[in-house]
Amino acid sequence: MRWLLALICLSFASLSLASSVETLGGKPVEKVLVLKSAHQLQLINDGKPLKSYRISLGKNPKGTKQFEGDRRTPEGFYWIDWRKTSDRFNLAMHISYPNISDSARARREGVKPGSMIMIHGTPDTEEYPEQWFHTLDWTDGCIGMRNVDMREVWNLVKDGTMIEIRP
Repeated sequence: MRWLLALICLSFASLSLASSVETLGGKPVEKVLVLKSAHQLQLINDGKPLKSYRISLGKNPKGTKQFEGDRRTPEGFYWIDWRKTSDRFNLAMHISYPNISDSARARREGVKPGSMIMIHGTPDTEEYPEQWFHTLDWTDGCIGMRNVDMREVWNLVKDGTMIEIRP
C-alpha cells in the first residue's frame, strides 16, 4: 500500500508547479528532516544535511499530534504534496498528514486526526511583525519559518519530497 502512495506522490510531483527546483551546490534536496527538539528543519541529500533552518512548532510542541485542535506538530513520515501562497502566512507547503497510521489511531480513539499541517512563513504586518514569531512555538500544529527561509525552502524542495518529523 505504501508503494502505491509513493507512486501517486511521485506522479503528482512530476505535474507540479515546482518542477523547476533549484539545487544547493548542485545537489537536489532528497528529503526534509524536522527535528522538533532542536527546532530545526534540515534539507537532506545522500543522508547528509545540506542546510538547516530554525523553525517554530505548535503551541504544545512535545509529543506527536493526537487529535484535531491539540496544537501539536505530528511526528512520522509524510510527503510534501502541494503548495500555495497565503495572505496570512506568505508561502505554504502542505504535509500529507494524517498518514495511514495516524488515521487508524484516531479512528481507534474516536477522535478526528486533524489536517492542513503545513510548512509556512510567518505573518508580517505592523500589528504582528515577523520578528515576534521567530523564537516562539506559536502555530496550531504547523511548522513555521522566517519568510526569507520559507522562500528558499519553497525554491529548493519539490512536491513529492519525503518529510520525516522526529521528536
